[in-house]
Amino acid sequence: MPHDRDALITGIGLVSCLGTGVQAHWDALDDPAGFRPVVDTRTFAPFMVHPMAPLDLDAQIPKRGDQRQMEAWQRIGVFAAGLALQSAGIKGDAGLLRRMDMIVAAGGGERDYAVDEAMLSGQPKAADPGAYLNEHLLSDLRPTLFLAQLSNLLAGNVSIVHGVTGSSRTFMGEEAAGADAVRIACARIAAGQGDVTLVGGSYNAQRPDMMLLYELGGVQSRPPFAGVWARQATGGGMVLGSIGCFLVLESRTHAAQRGAAAIAHVAAIQTGRCRRGPGEATANARRQLAGMAADHHPAGCAVISGASGVAGPTVEENAFLTSLGLPVRGTATALGHGPEPSFPASLALAALAVQRGRLFTPLEAAERAMPGPLKQALVTSWGHWRGEALALVTPA
Repeated sequence: MPHDRDALITGIGLVSCLGTGVQAHWDALDDPAGFRPVVDTRTFAPFMVHPMAPLDLDAQIPKRGDQRQMEAWQRIGVFAAGLALQSAGIKGDAGLLRRMDMIVAAGGGERDYAVDEAMLSGQPKAADPGAYLNEHLLSDLRPTLFLAQLSNLLAGNVSIVHGVTGSSRTFMGEEAAGADAVRIACARIAAGQGDVTLVGGSYNAQRPDMMLLYELGGVQSRPPFAGVWARQATGGGMVLGSIGCFLVLESRTHAAQRGAAAIAHVAAIQTGRCRRGPGEATANARRQLAGMAADHHPAGCAVISGASGVAGPTVEENAFLTSLGLPVRGTATALGHGPEPSFPASLALAALAVQRGRLFTPLEAAERAMPGPLKQALVTSWGHWRGEALALVTPA
């Protein structure tokens, strides 16, 4: 039954390798000729990446000075936030923006590669390596460089550019940060602690330092490209993707009062964390699904999975999803895996599908078509290392 404090999605801002905005994404995912992945296998060889589509930054970040002082991940996020506000009909509404809350999922900032290379090259040759390091840390790492690496600067830039000046929170913690950001936004709306929230995150995958980091963990996939389910036959692994996704979440009453058209309803959401012993993530997922039993109806339901492609959790999640017997779409096959924004992006795609009443075309051979109408969607996120989340998206 509809409730005044239901959390509705009234705006979506999404950018990725598939383009800018929701229509570009739906057209790419639901192409009658079949889905065609956008993957760069050359720039960072032997690693692959789903590169960000060209962005007309002036459309959402009109001041060139603002653009210059942001790093790529911030520009991606601020751009996506502007799209979400525009989609919800809130952009430029100063009165509403002043009381709009914001919850952002973000990682750390980007490296100054020239400084890193100079220090790594010079220190082994220095007569006193310790003194050399101290000297160059003081002279080369400017305060402005350090400030640009603060995770909460994304929220600050959204406030500066778009005027969102209600309460603000920034979460760090890869996939779990994105899932908890949405969960807490929904909980605040349900509890009457807020009426409208901008929630989401961004990730720039086109960074050699991040590729090095994940390679040291042994969790990256190598060419040739394959979808998240198919690549398990050759050892699995992630293909990182540059993604920006923000959602406007709004109470049903607030949306109705301002005449906003809702896209979908986040009917339930749960997050968890386990040590990833055998079967522990599956047990978490089953508990989460059981907690949604009152709202979840398998008939007409599909799964939008945020599986990263990393072998252990992806194989386990695939077994769990197979036991449900529902059609599945792995979003990382299309967008790549962007840790912080991956869950909001999967929610966005689920909302678009539920709004249209049909699931988009299979993204790889292991996925089957859904002949009947789509009435609701389960959205999963099993982080590549930790964090399990499940949400239920239903019509508004």
